[in-house]
Amino acid sequence: MPHNVPASQPNIHRGQQTMTQLNPTEEFFRDLAEKVKGPGGALEGKKALVIGIANDQSIAYGCALAFRAMGASVAMTYVSEKSKQYTQALANHLGVDPALYLPCDVRIPGQLEAVFEAIEKTWGQLDIGLHSIAFAPREDLHGRVTDCSRDGFLMAMDISCHSFIRMAKLAEPLMKDGGALFTMSYYGAEKVVDRYNLMGPVKAALEASARYLAAELGPKGIRVHPISPGPIRTRAASGIDRFDELMEIAATRAPSRMLVSIEDVGLATAFLASDYARLITGETMHIDGGYHVIG
Repeated sequence: MPHNVPASQPNIHRGQQTMTQLNPTEEFFRDLAEKVKGPGGALEGKKALVIGIANDQSIAYGCALAFRAMGASVAMTYVSEKSKQYTQALANHLGVDPALYLPCDVRIPGQLEAVFEAIEKTWGQLDIGLHSIAFAPREDLHGRVTDCSRDGFLMAMDISCHSFIRMAKLAEPLMKDGGALFTMSYYGAEKVVDRYNLMGPVKAALEASARYLAAELGPKGIRVHPISPGPIRTRAASGIDRFDELMEIAATRAPSRMLVSIEDVGLATAFLASDYARLITGETMHIDGGYHVIG
């Protein structure tokens, strides 16, 4: 989903989270880890980097929880010292090694590279990489594509698309035994979605880039997928004008008549990261209750 860097703003109404107070998503994956056998350990021993967790409602957090529930170790980033206060408890819950809980603002030269240097030093390998960051200046996001500024367009492409290409390049030498790379997209990349505006062309470029990366990295056993969830209320989504209407439309028109959750996205993404999906690559995976098939 679109607007600024990670995917959601902290919910100030929840109060301070403690390690003894689990939110519903954390409880879901705790119970999954306890109840599910077989596939529950599908990622045992795997190392996963998750970029883009902003709070406990972030799509990236749902994915990180699913990776952990299936046995993977997780490295995690935060975008700034200000945002770190909202994600420290989440890193603790995920069992993130302090050496792998790192700042990463892709606009700052060297920060993304430093994350991968730390992973090489600490783990020596990487199996899963998840990219869940995007940005478009508000005035460009809320206006027509026809009217978007050159600077706004370039910034949106750099942060939302090119950063994933950079991530793939840095991950390649660490994925010595193959791996899986994921990035978050949206249906507005394929069809014109009212008020999605500039992020439509940007996400279309992201999906196309992922397919080319899948083709180029496939011989090394590295799979690449854009993940296209239905509307989820996240910090990113808050940047879209009248987002509530998009959610209402999706819930009404999707064959499932349900809105997707971060748990749904996490489970599907974790499956794709596992060896069960080792010959699936380059697919834009729609996790939207079937909304994308409706004309």
